[in-house]
Amino acid sequence: MFKIGWRWTKSLPLASRLFLSHLVVMMVGLISLVIISKVSSPHLFILHLERLENRGMRLINIRTQLVQVFETAWRRSTIWSVLVGSTAAGGLSYWVSRRIMLRLTEMEQITQKFAAGQLEARLPLSDIPELQRLGTSFNRMAASLEGVEARRRELIGDMTHELRTPLTVVRGYLEELADGQMEPSPEIYRRLAKETKRLERLVNDLQELSKAEAGYLPINIQPVNLFPLFESLVEKFSDQLWEDGPVLRWDCPSSLPLVLADIDRTEQVLVNLLGNAVRYTVQGTITLRVWTEAAKLWIAVVDTGIGIASEDLPHVFERFWRADQSRDRHSGGTGIGLTITRRLVELQGGEIYVESELGIGSTFCFFLPLA
Repeated sequence: MFKIGWRWTKSLPLASRLFLSHLVVMMVGLISLVIISKVSSPHLFILHLERLENRGMRLINIRTQLVQVFETAWRRSTIWSVLVGSTAAGGLSYWVSRRIMLRLTEMEQITQKFAAGQLEARLPLSDIPELQRLGTSFNRMAASLEGVEARRRELIGDMTHELRTPLTVVRGYLEELADGQMEPSPEIYRRLAKETKRLERLVNDLQELSKAEAGYLPINIQPVNLFPLFESLVEKFSDQLWEDGPVLRWDCPSSLPLVLADIDRTEQVLVNLLGNAVRYTVQGTITLRVWTEAAKLWIAVVDTGIGIASEDLPHVFERFWRADQSRDRHSGGTGIGLTITRRLVELQGGEIYVESELGIGSTFCFFLPLA
């Protein structure tokens, strides 16, 4: 029987179960009160009469009547107490259950809206601490998912925009070749190859960015000495510069402390920064500067290139953002190199900053923690 009753209560809604649990607790309390009072009250009353008789009061003739009157008064008061207490406790239990269920019903409605795609839905504040904490956690999760969804839509829109240009160029050349309006030539094939390579770079960069933002990009953090890396990069990029172009310099102590970093990812960061400096610096200097400060190894790439306007600085690490919308397309950039760079630095426990002035040059500076 007990198991059947338990299964029956489990099928009830939460409001009914809360109400029944309150009633059960109330009934147990009332029954305990009645039993204890029934057992102890007459005995205590008789003891009190005996104390009065010991003090000289003559109650022997009316003791029976007094006990009977007491029991009658006790029964009546108990009945009224049970009725009034049950009504008050039942009403209070119903009110508490409705109050809790009202908040839970609101949560259910909000979560259904959220599941239906209304990501701006938020749970209201509650004066019940537990529900307040639950609502705060849900709202924090909702805000995070709304941000992820917004970034996803933005990424799809940006990616569509970026893919459209090279695909349009390739399709235009192929249609003209197919219609006989253009004679095939090595130059046409070189242009087609250039656009397909740009598409390949864009897809690869998007894959890298997606892994980095999702936290799936493998990072092998270990104590490393970056001096050999700086030396090889300076030599590599120096060979790429024209005689009438900028001069690549480096300002680095010969003895560097070990840093906690992934040397391959750090090389990727520096290649991106140095590559941008070479791309946008026609004359002057490009300097790789390294120094230590407060348990950090600071690395800066300083150039005297075209620079970035002050109003554009907050956006330089945003994906697909360009101060000049046509600049990277002509130079072969995908527009997400700096976004990947920032994420790679952050995954290694560092931060990256930029300072620039239009027409004077730019400084990209980041740090890595010392081992």
